[in-house]
Amino acid sequence: MADPKEAAAYIAGLIERSKKAQAQIEFACQEQVDEICVRVAWAGCQPDFAKKLADFAAEESGMGYGPHKVGKIMTKVKGALRDMKGKKSVGIVEDNKETGIIKIAKPVGVIGALIPVTNPEATPFVKAISALKCRNSIVMASHPRTRKTNIMAVNRIRETLKKHGWPEDLVINVDELSMEASAALMEQCDLVMATGGGGMVKAAYSSGTPAQGVGAGNAVCIIDETADLKDAANKIMRSKTFDHATSCSTENSVLVQEGVYDRAIKELEAQGGYLVNAEEKKKLQAHMWDEKGVLSRNIVAQPAQKIAKDAGLSIPADKTFLMVPEDGIGKAHPFSGEKLSPVFALFKWKEFDEAIDLVNRITTYSGPGHSCGIHTFDDMRVKKLAHKVKVSRIMIRQPQCLANSGAWTNGMPMSMTLGCGSWGGNSVSENVTWKHLLNYTWVSYEIPSTMPSDEELFGTVMYED
Repeated sequence: MADPKEAAAYIAGLIERSKKAQAQIEFACQEQVDEICVRVAWAGCQPDFAKKLADFAAEESGMGYGPHKVGKIMTKVKGALRDMKGKKSVGIVEDNKETGIIKIAKPVGVIGALIPVTNPEATPFVKAISALKCRNSIVMASHPRTRKTNIMAVNRIRETLKKHGWPEDLVINVDELSMEASAALMEQCDLVMATGGGGMVKAAYSSGTPAQGVGAGNAVCIIDETADLKDAANKIMRSKTFDHATSCSTENSVLVQEGVYDRAIKELEAQGGYLVNAEEKKKLQAHMWDEKGVLSRNIVAQPAQKIAKDAGLSIPADKTFLMVPEDGIGKAHPFSGEKLSPVFALFKWKEFDEAIDLVNRITTYSGPGHSCGIHTFDDMRVKKLAHKVKVSRIMIRQPQCLANSGAWTNGMPMSMTLGCGSWGGNSVSENVTWKHLLNYTWVSYEIPSTMPSDEELFGTVMYED
């Protein structure tokens, strides 16, 4: 459906259905909303279905690894449900007698959701329960490469809604996929949730519709001389190889203090890392990027063994990720950017200020505002890093991609949409959750005057010449 008018008319029909369904639940009570969220989440997390959906997603997209996608469903869907359980999203959510303010939560309306090709398994369920928690309806448009995966997920949700007496059209799939249809969806819905590539997110913010989007990922990880090198190597391996690095949060550069560099490499090699030499680096770069510097789609979320073989490298059978020594940043050094594959760049640093500078330079080139991590036991360095880098989240001694969007072992909100603030061209610098899908009505009562005196406000300044 390449004709913009046809696409607009098609989407208008879906939006009309979605609005009618949303109107039927606009005044549902908190108990009803919470119950349906539990039922929809369980429909996605039932083991047999989760495995079927995850395996199919890996097969249809040709990206990632089925068993890891099951893990993603079990963590992100369950985690999103845990974060919303017991939380108020209906009616009066705040009643402050001191300020005379009452806040009433209300639906946004129709959410337009763009589902990324890299995470088509958990994302539909997380976004569906986030919308339903706030009494919204949602229309989902997937990447064409995972069209059938999205249909499978949405049909499962619709069956659950129908079974329990809720309108099926609270969750609708865009069957006629095209850039024109996605553009029309973003223009006609009430709020866009954009998870995916930078171009798509930019289009969401340019659509004229309020949008919650993500920035490009290019997470940087620091290892200093106080780190437990074995533990750090294990966590980097787990993150870098998870789902063949489909996550935008996976470590793309590892910055190692020069005094522990050799030992860190040995620990990473013991975890399955392969250190690429200068000649192999040239072959790998030629395979991963074209002459214009565009990342090849053929390497995205592929196993390290396949990437190496296709690049003409011969590596041991037990190697699961590739490590590329790098000393430059920018277009002339593409390994310093996001790679969406089990490949990361290695940098050395001497003084900690150098590491901070590297983080800022690397993320400014690719991935501004997204994230970084550090393996250290020096809390002063953690605080210094946090004050000096322009990222929205910093993981301490954690596997980056398993921690950024929420984990059972940290307090980050579970999410599939990671805001990167103004640095990354986003409206928020936090993990986007159901809380971002509400409107609020503020009710204000008159209270006794809170006007301060000039002396309280200005102090001695008002007496200076």
